[in-house]
Amino acid sequence: MAWPRTGQEKNPIMAIDWPALRAAAQAAARSAYAPYSRLRVGAAGQVQGNGETGGDRIVVGCNVENASYGLTLCAECGLVSALHATGGGSLVAVSVVAADGAPLVPCGRCRQLLLEAGGPGLLLDAESGPCELGSLLPSAFTGADLAARRDAGA
Repeated sequence: MAWPRTGQEKNPIMAIDWPALRAAAQAAARSAYAPYSRLRVGAAGQVQGNGETGGDRIVVGCNVENASYGLTLCAECGLVSALHATGGGSLVAVSVVAADGAPLVPCGRCRQLLLEAGGPGLLLDAESGPCELGSLLPSAFTGADLAARRDAGA
């Protein structure tokens, strides 16, 4: 689902302040450790509050590179870690940006991480306007697949 970017889009759950999310992601990008690619990336997510974690909040993450490259952590990894470290909840909207503030689309690994943290209806910031994660990760592998196939045929 793509919407015009007005900054006041309505999600069935809550209003998403896209400019604030993008600004938080850009601020997180400034803290990135990116000595190899020199591509600083930040991610910010709006979390729907629940009875245990209180009201809605924003969590952030940044990329942390490693000389082996394979051990590099994407900004979305830091975001999901921060989500759980601050009490959990469900992501409803995420903005991932480079240091220049322009949106970046999450890689496949990060799409899978975000799916578990927010589901297919999670809204992602994009140049053309917010889109649902499910449209970028069709037929996704989920915990339901594990449950349905665990020890099948063993």
